[in-house]
Amino acid sequence: MPTTTYSQEEITAMMSELQSNLLPALLEQMQLVSQLPPLLTRQQFMELADISHTKANELFNTRGFPVTRKLGYPRVLTKEFFEWLNEDVVRREEFPNFANRVI
Repeated sequence: MPTTTYSQEEITAMMSELQSNLLPALLEQMQLVSQLPPLLTRQQFMELADISHTKANELFNTRGFPVTRKLGYPRVLTKEFFEWLNEDVVRREEFPNFANRVI
């Protein structure tokens, strides 16, 4: 297996690039999540995701989707929703042939 070696200057440049591009995006996402309520009602979730009742029902019944029904009506766990969404994106990048499969 080939090995790549980087100089300290190259590592510093890469870290600087990551910091300047990644950090603002992460901070923006954290601010967005912190401004949302910890639990989203069905209507709040549909407005946030810009989806219809049909798609919301489909997601609410998808295994692994972060929804709880223990408080009466279904509520989406906000923080876990964004984590679930990010995991889905990573999974689709790792397994592109399965991107359109319904789970």
